[in-house]
Amino acid sequence: MNTIIQNILVFITLVLAISFLVKKFFWKKSKPKKACGKDDCGCH
Repeated sequence: MNTIIQNILVFITLVLAISFLVKKFFWKKSKPKKACGKDDCGCH
């Protein structure tokens, strides 16, 4: 009984870790580029 609970917890931890890594590295949202001044001269 105890090993079944441990297996379930390990599986849940593994799924959470993989989903975190996928979200961090593959679902990058494009951040809006900030202007370097009031007129956005394009210096960055």
